[in-house]
Amino acid sequence: LSLYDATCQIAQEIAEKIQERNRSQRNGESSAKLNVVIRSSLQNLREKIDQLKDLLLRAVSTHQITQLEGDRRQNLVDDLLTRQKQLQASYKNEGTEPDVIRSSLMTGGVKRGVTNPWLLEESEETRGLGFDDLRQQQRRIIEEQDAGLDALSSIISRQKQMGQEIGNELDEQNEIIDDLTNLVESTDNKLRDQTRHVKMVDKKSASCG
Repeated sequence: LSLYDATCQIAQEIAEKIQERNRSQRNGESSAKLNVVIRSSLQNLREKIDQLKDLLLRAVSTHQITQLEGDRRQNLVDDLLTRQKQLQASYKNEGTEPDVIRSSLMTGGVKRGVTNPWLLEESEETRGLGFDDLRQQQRRIIEEQDAGLDALSSIISRQKQMGQEIGNELDEQNEIIDDLTNLVESTDNKLRDQTRHVKMVDKKSASCG
């Protein structure tokens, strides 16, 4: 990470030196010393980028960082390579107008005090952890999720059992209601029969009288 910061700083300084050289050329001043400094800095920048590539490859192959983090850092190295090519082209004034190159170089340049972009997507929980630590953390999270799913399954099972018990109770209540209905109908029929019988007896009694 410190090497990445230093490499970005070198790229920024080269861009500033190129601007200074261009101003000297426009003013008719000698820029030989600046060209020597820029050429040496460009070589140093290339070497730093090569070191970053080697360190990143080693970190991924030895599982010091995750593959996802390795891909993210590879994108940052690729951006540095693009910036190095832009600086080289600006130094040689190859194929691009100086103003256009200057704008592309200074846009998005790394400044002092800016948070290291290699750490922007690292959370506090995973920062500084090795591959084994990340794997153990992932296993622990999975175990906690499994425990939560087991608890949820137990709750659902109890609710299902309660629903079945309520359904059985309703079935029993319906049977009792059906029995009561049949009993009421039977009693009503008997009552009507007895009422007709009483009327017949009363009618016969009246005739006899």
